[in-house]
Amino acid sequence: MSTNLNGRRAVVTGAGAGIGAAIARTLAEAGADVVVHYAHSEEGAHSVRDEITALGRRATAIQADLTDSAQADKLINEAAEFLGGIDILVNNAGHLVGRAATAETTDERWHQIMDVNVSSTFYTTRRALPLLTASGNGRVIQMSSLASENGGGAGSTGYATAKAAVVGFTRALAKEVAGSHVTVNAVAPGFIGETAFHETFTPSEAQKNIVAGIPLGRAGTAQDVANVCLFLASDLSSYVTGQVVDINGGLNFR
Repeated sequence: MSTNLNGRRAVVTGAGAGIGAAIARTLAEAGADVVVHYAHSEEGAHSVRDEITALGRRATAIQADLTDSAQADKLINEAAEFLGGIDILVNNAGHLVGRAATAETTDERWHQIMDVNVSSTFYTTRRALPLLTASGNGRVIQMSSLASENGGGAGSTGYATAKAAVVGFTRALAKEVAGSHVTVNAVAPGFIGETAFHETFTPSEAQKNIVAGIPLGRAGTAQDVANVCLFLASDLSSYVTGQVVDINGGLNFR
């Protein structure tokens, strides 16, 4: 067995930049055809698509607001039509949205955080499950976070809660669909440097302090996350399901 994904058909959400883009490229480099989803990063998504087609793989970029179940269904339907089915679904789309103390978090902000991280994951997975089952070798990979384990940084209670919900969904779904030869796992990145996420929400001094406390002595990279996703998408992980893989350089242990 190997990480060869020749003939596999993948959908990666939130793939216009950062971790999602690295995952899409890495799956394609391993041989997969890829649908690159984006919400707002149109230019980035088209660039990733072009990189993948340059590798000789099929690729297209599709825009959708995955907090809307109808748009999530449309994404999966169009992806399946383009690819001729779906073997791999990577639910990378998500967002901190903004930092705020719990007492200052409005109903609207709370639901926004839950929708972009949890509802989006549920909507795409629900629609894709029949296709993944038909594949006979389906893979679902969810994006959680170190925040689901340690509560995250200041003002990220909603985000930490949402990412913990993704873990619960992953484990419950893994049991539910195991008989269909579909595996469901999650990755939980820690501090991944040079991403819009931390450039937006984590001050530079705080970033330096975080890196100083990482046992491996460096920030993670988007490629570090993509490499684990490649393993989970490949035949090497055929006996792995319901698991959460931490990618944090030893910053936190379960």
